[in-house]
Amino acid sequence: MSTIDSNTLRKITRRGVAEIIPENDFIKRLNEGTPLRLKMGFDPSKPDLHLGHVVGLKKLRQLQDLGHELTLIVGDWTAQIGDPSGQSDTRSMLTASEVQQNAETYMQQFFKIVDPEKTKAVYQSEWFGNFSLTDVIRLTSFFTVNQFLHRDDFSKRYATQKPIAVTELLYPLLQAYDSVAIKADVEFGGTDQLFNLMVGRELQEKMGQDPQIVFLMPILPGTDGVRRMGKSLNNYIAIEDSPKDMFGKIMSLPDEVIPLYFELLTDLPEPELEHLTTSIEQHTENPMDFKKKLGVEMVSWFHSPEAAITANAEFERVIQRGQEPEEIPEVSIAEIANSIRDQNADGVLVDVLDLLVITFLAKSKSEARRLMSQNAIEIDGERASEETSFVRFGSIIRAGRRRFVRVVNT
Repeated sequence: MSTIDSNTLRKITRRGVAEIIPENDFIKRLNEGTPLRLKMGFDPSKPDLHLGHVVGLKKLRQLQDLGHELTLIVGDWTAQIGDPSGQSDTRSMLTASEVQQNAETYMQQFFKIVDPEKTKAVYQSEWFGNFSLTDVIRLTSFFTVNQFLHRDDFSKRYATQKPIAVTELLYPLLQAYDSVAIKADVEFGGTDQLFNLMVGRELQEKMGQDPQIVFLMPILPGTDGVRRMGKSLNNYIAIEDSPKDMFGKIMSLPDEVIPLYFELLTDLPEPELEHLTTSIEQHTENPMDFKKKLGVEMVSWFHSPEAAITANAEFERVIQRGQEPEEIPEVSIAEIANSIRDQNADGVLVDVLDLLVITFLAKSKSEARRLMSQNAIEIDGERASEETSFVRFGSIIRAGRRRFVRVVNT
């Protein structure tokens, strides 16, 4: 490894970066030429990654390409504790086997981005599995409650007299000790992780190690364009979404977030990124063209260029020209029996709302009712405005712009 050039340095420290603490130290250590131990942790409570995760993983891959080494911390020990606050149903207590299964699925997805040859995955249980009560008490002695109450979410809950579990106060300590256990040089996380990462830096110093550099990544907004991308908010684009779904979700993004997606997820040259941003702000070019470009790039990355071409063509045919997709899933009358109110040789009389839920065209009857009130339900191209309708065998039901199903007599 040798001193890196100014263009590469700018790409590493400026493109898609929120803050580096301390930045001068990071640049100095990059130029020293010694491989850095990069740390990123993940909670294997859910088995899929989304584009929000890709922001940090892409930066890690850039550093791996310069010769640095990544250590992925699998939070198997904390995942088995669940959410001690009781405020989240997305972090329920998991068994060891569930954690292991989710972790293996995560790894398959991680390696679509990071270099497996320069990545080491370690499990928290390697050190926490042998922790005694004495070890835990010693760990808590390094910090005060007052320090932890300065964390934004803790301070807000304390001010409004909302409960804070003692176990929650341990989470930053456990994450910090991960850095001690692997002797991390640089830890990566979103801007919402600033407190936890700084605790890791302080704990390392108190335990006689060089403090890690904190590398903060911007938060990618979800498909609503407002809130952070997250599985619990159902506004995420999973990297294992089908090509059609991935492309369709990208095409549904609000225009104003497109420049940020290009900045954080692609290597689009800076002059082109500036042109794209200006074009969207001044409405001089059609944002849909940029979305298609982004959709093609993401689908090509996580699937294949051929899949991207097909997804683009399908979008243009179904969404832009209002035609039917080439492949439509079929459902038999036996599968929709609970929605059938009557039947003859030509078809069935169905409760449309029940039919939409049974066929997964709607998540609930309330969503199905909303789609109907918006005239977003069609049967063979005709809007369905009545909750009970006759459906012929071979009829195509359409919900919204991209969801279809064909009813067959089998």
